[in-house]
Amino acid sequence: MKNPIVIKHAQGAPGLRFLGIGAFFKPSRGIQKLLRLLKNNTSWASIRTAKDIKTMLKKSSVVVSIWSNNQMIGFGRATTDESYRAVLWDIVIDKNYQNKGLGKIVVNNLLKNRAIYKVEKIYIMTTFCNDFYSKMGFINSENQKLMVFEL
Repeated sequence: MKNPIVIKHAQGAPGLRFLGIGAFFKPSRGIQKLLRLLKNNTSWASIRTAKDIKTMLKKSSVVVSIWSNNQMIGFGRATTDESYRAVLWDIVIDKNYQNKGLGKIVVNNLLKNRAIYKVEKIYIMTTFCNDFYSKMGFINSENQKLMVFEL
């Protein structure tokens, strides 16, 4: 793998949403590449659509993508009130590029963003990556419980 390119998108990722901007800030069908990354590397993104992805990006405070050879190989985003809470979402690294430090790059870029780094608490929900996030400094909360309301 050549040196990956990390893109720190503007809030709401307008370049990615409207122009599909990817590596070298050139149009590259970024929404389709993000959909492919999510669908090929997660168990939870199979029903996401391009329209929904664009809405998700629009409402995201911080968006980071990683590219290699004009392919999106990593992604992560966060939402925040910029004072008290932030949540990291959709952190995904292509299976062919895992265990190379790219997940750490995504998480660190999210955490260092000015909209995130001063909040009191940063949350992450994970099913399979507890060890990874523990190594990044996240701890299991014994006094909080995740509850879900489904429509």
